[in-house]
Formats: sequence, structure tokens, C-alpha cells
Amino acid sequence: MPSFPLTRDPTVRAVCAARPGRPAALDGLPDLPDPRTVSTADARALSDCLFRRLRTLEEGTAEYSYVRNTLVELNLSLVKFAASRFRGRSEPMEDIVQVGTVGLIKAINRFDVTREVEFTTFALPTIVGEIKRFFRDTSWAVRVPRRLQELRLDLAKAYDGLEQDLGRPPTTAELADRLGVTEAEAVEGQRAANGYVARSIEPLETAETLGTPGALERALGAEDPALDVVECLESLKPMIAELPERERVILSLRFGAELTQSEIGARLGISQMHVSRLLAGVLRRLREGLLADA
Repeated sequence: MPSFPLTRDPTVRAVCAARPGRPAALDGLPDLPDPRTVSTADARALSDCLFRRLRTLEEGTAEYSYVRNTLVELNLSLVKFAASRFRGRSEPMEDIVQVGTVGLIKAINRFDVTREVEFTTFALPTIVGEIKRFFRDTSWAVRVPRRLQELRLDLAKAYDGLEQDLGRPPTTAELADRLGVTEAEAVEGQRAANGYVARSIEPLETAETLGTPGALERALGAEDPALDVVECLESLKPMIAELPERERVILSLRFGAELTQSEIGARLGISQMHVSRLLAGVLRRLREGLLADA
């Protein structure tokens, strides 16, 4: 009989390891070349037969392992059916099926055939519960206490029920009253829901926001080009203070009042050419002073 295909989980590997062959103590049981090819109706009948034989075998023996592994393979369709309910989750379907298989193994270990209950009825809640436990323990973006995880689920159910009864969204006080908790606890559970899925701090890019800086980009620091100007101005101050008064006036009129050289010459009573020579000389000395400081 072929070994069980999903072997990444250690529990599954231990239970579904390749079996050496059909033990002699299993005479009278049907020989199944591939249990996965058996129809659903036949799988139920065979499972009932195998469960009754499993009760007569000693746990840990080759016969016990053979029968239990056959039961696992016969009932894999239950796992796939349960896993299909969680198809929309972010986890790979292979991982969900694997976790559900662990639940199937637990159901086989606990099932009592003498209670006259269908194995599918008994096993399905166990498989689904194992998968839900997996999501509860591993799929939260931020790890929160289990108490708050369960409170979040209770709040969601109470919210839906109260909204139907009241015809409006319930308040936090109404939710707390329905669950028998304090308002502070209800608020804590609502806040815990924010830890289930991580969301980007950047808004989604739309036609209106395309090409515009996002909130994060606006909050991040950047080098201010004006800092170089401030540094140069602070370095120029002592050098300008040492210039003759006429040269300081020319600088002020040219770069402060933004007058032309002709207007400066008319105001000072000198020619435009003279203003040009004076201004060029001042700027050259100031430039040389800045480069010397650098």
C-alpha cells in the first residue's frame, strides 16, 4: 500500500510512514491497493470494519499502524472537504490540508465505534477545529493573547446578532452587556482585532494619488538644500563686515535691493563700469575667502 503523500509534518510522518506489507493478523480484511480510489460509500463501510478491527489490536504493533494508516487514507476526502472551507485564507492549501490531516489522526485515535455514531459526523468537527486552531495560533500579523483572540470572535458574533435585533450597529456598551464583560474588556477585544491583518501605512495608489508623495514619504526626513545657503551666509558675515563701507553698500544695493549696475552707479555718483569692476573684485575676494575656509 502506498505511503501517505503529505510528509512534512512530523506527526503525519510518524503515523503515515510507509508500511512494510500486510500483516498476517489482518486476514479477513479487504486488501486495498490504493484507498484513495475507493468511493465515499465504500470508504464508510470499510472504515467501520477497520475501526472494529482496530479495537482488537494492541497499539504500537505493526497491525495497529497498518489499520490506522489505512483509515487515514480512506478518509482523506474529509480533510479536503474541511480545508476547502478555508480556501480564501492566505495560507497555502497544502498546509491547511496537512493541518487537517493531523485533526483526522486525532479523530481516529479518539473514535469509539461502539457509540454507533458515523465517523464522518465525529471527525469533521475535530478536523475543522484543528484547522481553526492553526489559524488562531499562526495567522495573526501581531501576536495577541488567546483570550483576546477568542474575545474578538465572540464580539464579531455578538455584533452580527445585535445588529439584526436592533436594526442598527450596536454600541460598545451593548456588546459588553451581551457578552457579560466590562466595556473596557470589549474595547480591548476590538483593538485586538487590528492585530489580525497587517495593513500598509501607505494609502492605496489611485488615479488621484498617482505620482504624489504618500504619508510615509512626507514624514521621512530629506536633506534641505537651503542648509548650504545658511552655511555660506554664516561664513560670509565676518568677511562682509571687514569690507569697506562703499563695497558693502554696493553689495546691499545689488543683491538686497536688486538694483542694476547703472542704477547703483547713478545713486553713488560713479559710472556703471566702475560699479562692475568694484563688484567683480568684491565677489572674487569673497569667493576666495569661502574656498579658503572650506
